Amino acid sequence: MRKLVYYVATTVDGFIADEHHSVDALTNQGDHVTEYVDALKTYDTIVMGRRTYEFGLRFGVTDPYPWAETVVFGGLADAPPHPRVRFTREDPVGVIEALKLREGSPIYLCGGGRLARTLFDAGAVDELIVKISPVLLGSGIPLTMGLGKSVPLRHRSSKVHDVGVVVTRYEVMR
Repeated sequence: MRKLVYYVATTVDGFIADEHHSVDALTNQGDHVTEYVDALKTYDTIVMGRRTYEFGLRFGVTDPYPWAETVVFGGLADAPPHPRVRFTREDPVGVIEALKLREGSPIYLCGGGRLARTLFDAGAVDELIVKISPVLLGSGIPLTMGLGKSVPLRHRSSKVHDVGVVVTRYEVMR
C-alpha cells in the first residue's frame, strides 16, 4: 500500500504562511530547494486543497505537477480546468484510501492546513516531512489548523542546511 506524505515548509513557530497567505518569509534559496524539487519528482500522485491550488493560479500555474496526477479537493469556480488536474468534492479520506490501494509511488500532500488536519484526524497521513525556515512569524496559517486529536510521531532523520533550514522526517505512529 502506498504512503501519504505531508511535505511542508514552515516557520520555527509552526506557520506555513502569514495571515495574508504569503510564503515570502520562508527561506526559498539554498541547497534544500534542489533537494525538495528532486523529492517532488518521486511522487506520481499529488493531492491538495482548493486554496493551495488557487495560490499557484496567482502565478498562472494551472498544472503545477505535469509529471503527476493532481487531485484538488473542493470546487474551483473561477479557473478553467486543466485536463491533468482533477477537481473533486468527494470525501478526501475516501479518495486517499482509494489512491493508496493503487500501484505507484508515495502520494504527496501539498500545501494547506485544513486538508492536512482532516487527513491527520482520519489517520490517513503516514509520514510528515517538515522543512523549517529560521524565522518566527508570530501569527499566520498554522501547520495543521487545529487537530482534533494528538498525533504521535517517530523521528526518522534531520538535516541542517547551510542557510539554516532544517528538514526533519517523521513517521506517523499508529
